[in-house]
Amino acid sequence: MAALSIQERKRLRQIGHTLNPVVMIGAQGLTDAIIEETLRALNDHELIKIKIAGEDRELRQHIIDELINTTAAALVQRIGKIALIYKKADKQNAKLSNLVRHAHLLK
Repeated sequence: MAALSIQERKRLRQIGHTLNPVVMIGAQGLTDAIIEETLRALNDHELIKIKIAGEDRELRQHIIDELINTTAAALVQRIGKIALIYKKADKQNAKLSNLVRHAHLLK
């Protein structure tokens, strides 16, 4: 995925601020089921928050990097144990897409 511009990143962070994490990664780390669920959530919502448990900062960063590479998503922001990632859906679903549902925040 192409790198996000500063404006795109800012816009996505504004929308992401109101979101709750939809994927939780626990002590088991990155599994096929988590990758599958992340892909489904990205396809439905385009912009999602992920929460990674654990105190090891380097391990959390490694999990985020691996998830980004596996899903071909873009990292918008990472703060502590929360990562905000974005991947444009092939076919945008107006009822589920966080970009469509929160477009009013951008006006």
